[in-house]
Amino acid sequence: MIGIHSEKIQDIPLLIVVDDKKNNKPLPMLTYFHGFTSAKEHNLPLAYLLAEKGFRVILPDSAHHGERAEGKTPADMQLLFWDIVKQNIADLKEIYNKYHAESLLLDDQFGVAGTSMGGITTAAVLTQYTWIKAAAILMGSPKLVPYAKELVEEVSKYRDLPFTKEELHHVFAQLETVDLSAHIDKINERPLLFWHGKKDDVVPYEHSFDFYQKAWELYENKENIHFISEENQSHKVSRNAILHTVDWFSKHLQN
Repeated sequence: MIGIHSEKIQDIPLLIVVDDKKNNKPLPMLTYFHGFTSAKEHNLPLAYLLAEKGFRVILPDSAHHGERAEGKTPADMQLLFWDIVKQNIADLKEIYNKYHAESLLLDDQFGVAGTSMGGITTAAVLTQYTWIKAAAILMGSPKLVPYAKELVEEVSKYRDLPFTKEELHHVFAQLETVDLSAHIDKINERPLLFWHGKKDDVVPYEHSFDFYQKAWELYENKENIHFISEENQSHKVSRNAILHTVDWFSKHLQN
């Protein structure tokens, strides 16, 4: 039976989805980050399918989301977007350290994936952590600085930004350190899946596809990188994307 267990690491609320018969055994692991204004529970269908394949799946709430929500307005949340991504990066290290220390991670097989903001987080953590063995970016941009500049331009159309030019420059400089498109060599042949709908009006399809084309050239083993497009899909993960993600980790993480 697949079980769903609630836990906290530091102040990070988690759901752990795992076969109850294997709950205390070392397993390959996947952390899946949700999207902006979403929450950990929204990814339970995908987590269930992965748990059936033998994975321990960790679903965290991002800062200001789910159990960590603080009643902020959507407009306030937009201004915190990159702070949330930065906190996700730090949270992932806490998650990995806990399960590694408790010897519940099988052969260091640790994967990361996410939707939208979670996909952006996935791209960012690949620049930081070599212990990530495989990843999947679902409708997320690996071009953090260009995407941040686009968001600033869009938000400034309908409200005054509470940042000076110097402060924005500082934000962009910080993002550059975790911008996968600026550090493409850090992928280092790790299995990487992209999924993106061509009619996405939130995160540009071109960001992920253009990056994929450049990254594909660097891979010696072309089977380790793959891009799935859906012609008529907007900013919503399809069942097709979910099934391909499960298949990807079943193939590229030992279990």
